[in-house]
Amino acid sequence: MKKTKLLDIKDLSISFFSEGIETEIIHKISYHLYPDEILGIVGESGSGKSVSSLAILGLLPKKISKIAQGCIEFNGQDLTTLKSKEFQKIRGKDIAIIFQEPMSSLNPSMTCGKQVLEILLQHTSLSKTEAKAETLSLFDKVKLPLPDRVYKAYPHEISGGQKQRVMIAMAIACKPKILIADEPTTALDVTVQKEIILLLKQLQKEEQMSIIFISHDLSLVSEIADRILVMYKGAIVEQGDVAQIFKSPRELYTKALINSRPSIDIRLKQLPTIDDFINNTTNSDIISSEKRAENHNTIYTESPLLEVINLEKEYLSKSSWFSKPESFKAVNNVSFKLYKGETLGLVGESGCGKSTLSNAILQLDKATSGVILYKGEDITKLSKSQIRNLRKDIQIIFQDPYASLNPRLTVGKAIMEPMKVHGIGKSDQDRKAQVLNLLLKVGLDHTYFNRYPHEFSGGQRQRIGIARAIALEPKLIICDESVSALDISVQAQVLNLLNELKENYGFTYIFISHDLAVVKYMSDQLIVMNKGKIEEMDDADIIYNNPKKEYTKKLIHAIPKGL
Repeated sequence: MKKTKLLDIKDLSISFFSEGIETEIIHKISYHLYPDEILGIVGESGSGKSVSSLAILGLLPKKISKIAQGCIEFNGQDLTTLKSKEFQKIRGKDIAIIFQEPMSSLNPSMTCGKQVLEILLQHTSLSKTEAKAETLSLFDKVKLPLPDRVYKAYPHEISGGQKQRVMIAMAIACKPKILIADEPTTALDVTVQKEIILLLKQLQKEEQMSIIFISHDLSLVSEIADRILVMYKGAIVEQGDVAQIFKSPRELYTKALINSRPSIDIRLKQLPTIDDFINNTTNSDIISSEKRAENHNTIYTESPLLEVINLEKEYLSKSSWFSKPESFKAVNNVSFKLYKGETLGLVGESGCGKSTLSNAILQLDKATSGVILYKGEDITKLSKSQIRNLRKDIQIIFQDPYASLNPRLTVGKAIMEPMKVHGIGKSDQDRKAQVLNLLLKVGLDHTYFNRYPHEFSGGQRQRIGIARAIALEPKLIICDESVSALDISVQAQVLNLLNELKENYGFTYIFISHDLAVVKYMSDQLIVMNKGKIEEMDDADIIYNNPKKEYTKKLIHAIPKGL
């Protein structure tokens, strides 16, 4: 029996304008969505996933883009012919969307409850009292703890996972026929990500709606989708059911997306990238357990580079007029050693104390008590000028390279600035020569020196962040979620680069991430943190193969594994 198509996209081409020049970025794509189906769309940034989905909702920027050809049929109606007012009746009611970044999608000046209430009052005939009851019911349905509290809370007062659940509640409020989920779990912990995936599957089943689930992570999509489309450079290169795409992909690009993610079972010397697959230059050398043990014997015979002893960081919560402030230990009695040439992995859910611990090591936020020995000296007792000198030795690569680069400085100046402060290089000319050399080392060419941060992709900006960190010739680099926002293949490039730099310069890393597959691939030793304390600490392979604590088992179980 032939299925009815709920959504049918035929030969869709989309163009954008820049300085009077028209460029086609979506090239005659065709696909359909059936009722009660989850369709996964995967591909890297710039592949056209989000742009083609925004076209469905009529949300393309009007002055700089246009649908050049094709049609988008929803329930037999061509959406490309609709005017703005007609679209308003469909958006939120028949077709809804969950965006990637809930913090920028939610209104910071409105409570979470009012934002959902607004949708219900606009698209239904419910009274205000009924709409409030329905909002609380929706919050309950998306498994938000204490729905009454979340209803009155502003977005900044709840966690990232909770914000995403508010967005989902808002999207399903009017029981839409189609829900577009655009990278809804990218920046979330692996456990929260798993919860959101299970929640969407459950809601889809209950409401019998269709979902278009967009992601750059093929393993993640395979856990939720019935069918998958693979997009590359504005075209659909492959489509089929999950088993076919995952077990017998036809296209090199699809194979690359599957294999660029670090494996939990084997540790490759170099992760394959998209270009490696397309140019047939993949390196399948494996780091054996014998080679790993030999390397560890060398590392752990030396004195530790860094030693953290009984470290605590306590915060006081704001008090009301009649109550005392409550204390909260973000880091609670943490002790560990870090050796020269080692990569120490640090994992745990949001709020477990990972970043607070790294800020204490960097002396950006003073510890309440405990000792931090760097090269045998307690750095918690250093003066301001001594801390400034320490900055040269201990550097950080941030999660968001765009936010950490000054938009008004060219890339060259951004890298030269800290070099000048710390007296590296004899002159500006000498420093410039060093920066040009550094750019080559991180896979960027000389022409990048005079360009601004906004002119680069996310992966390129992260390389610039790495270049700036290593320009000071540090001994220890803290990588704080430094690859979590990157595409799978770009992530592979950056991880390969970090390992290459470690080998060439003897860097020591503290590698913080919520992506456990990545942490296992990078780490020698692993620390699992939970509620400010160390839950488990051992060799990364030992923890993954035989986790002792339930919390660690839960984290490992939540990793998307594919089919």
